[in-house]
Amino acid sequence: MKIAFYCPMKSPNHPVPSGDRLMARLLMQAMQLAGYEVEVVSKLRSFLRQPDGEEAEALARDAEQERQRISMLWRETSPPDLWFCYHPYYKALDLLGPELSRLFAMPYVTAEASYSPKRNSTGWAQIQARLLDDLSSAAVNICFTHRDRDGLMKANPETRTQMLPPFLDTSLFCALDPAPQASRMATVAMMRAGDKLSSYEALAAALNRLSPNLDWTLDIIGDGPERETVQELFKDISPHRLVWHGEKTPHEIADILSHASLYLWPGHGEAYGLAYLEAQAAGLPVIAERIAGVPEVVIDGKTGILTEPGNTQSYANAIEKLLTDQEKRQSMAQSARAFVSQERSLQKAASTLDRILQDARGYEP
Repeated sequence: MKIAFYCPMKSPNHPVPSGDRLMARLLMQAMQLAGYEVEVVSKLRSFLRQPDGEEAEALARDAEQERQRISMLWRETSPPDLWFCYHPYYKALDLLGPELSRLFAMPYVTAEASYSPKRNSTGWAQIQARLLDDLSSAAVNICFTHRDRDGLMKANPETRTQMLPPFLDTSLFCALDPAPQASRMATVAMMRAGDKLSSYEALAAALNRLSPNLDWTLDIIGDGPERETVQELFKDISPHRLVWHGEKTPHEIADILSHASLYLWPGHGEAYGLAYLEAQAAGLPVIAERIAGVPEVVIDGKTGILTEPGNTQSYANAIEKLLTDQEKRQSMAQSARAFVSQERSLQKAASTLDRILQDARGYEP
């Protein structure tokens, strides 16, 4: 099967790393592993800061030109068997796939689509209606979290959905044997405003509540426009406890994680968080908040500890518990590595995705 792959938010070939880009690339890898021919059909970025205005008008013109370009190309060669759109939502509609799918009579499939009713009262109602129409016409909408699936089904109970749990190419992390240092912790996150900064604030607050006699250090991997702000949040923590790595390559991250014993990240606003899967693949128990999509990738009490959102003392207590309980920490470390390698591997995702796409190919509207 030939797949036309499209990401309205950010192309898989975009130069700036992100969770979106990583998952797009993982989806392509999984399809290729399942034997599909996958091509990024367009780099058009449909992200809008506002629902209308000059930016929206210019995007509509660009989308029309792009649809014409793709149509002409497919008429000269041949169309693919299926259109696959990753991560359409109210600020990044798929302005290409639904119309091209109808024009060339091919199944339309989405992954990680989301629908947010609260956006209807903030000027996005018309765009949300268009999004819902697109999702309702899809042969299938692949959901990574039950929260997203519930949102789609609540908006339209007849929406066709299938679950594909978040997954990871574990080879980089499983290639290294864990050599954890008992007091060494790690976190990996970009330093930008919004949810990331909020999580850094929560993390710093929890670390400030740890017993002063407790032995620990934290490797902080990441960079971004709010680096100085993030560093200021940790100003009351003794500098010898903190190692600021900045941005690192995937291989460097895997090496650092292999020598840590705990992974810390509250996870405010995380759709799910591939970094959690990376940490667990490296053999690290996770301490996060029970928030957003985090419970989809961390098994509370087995591969980590999830605390109540906003409860700083509870988060600090969880850190102290695992730092001082070596037996519990090691048990969770083994469970975490097994969970990701057995349940969330690229190979398992390829098998699930193959089944879903084969069913979608036979869908008749």
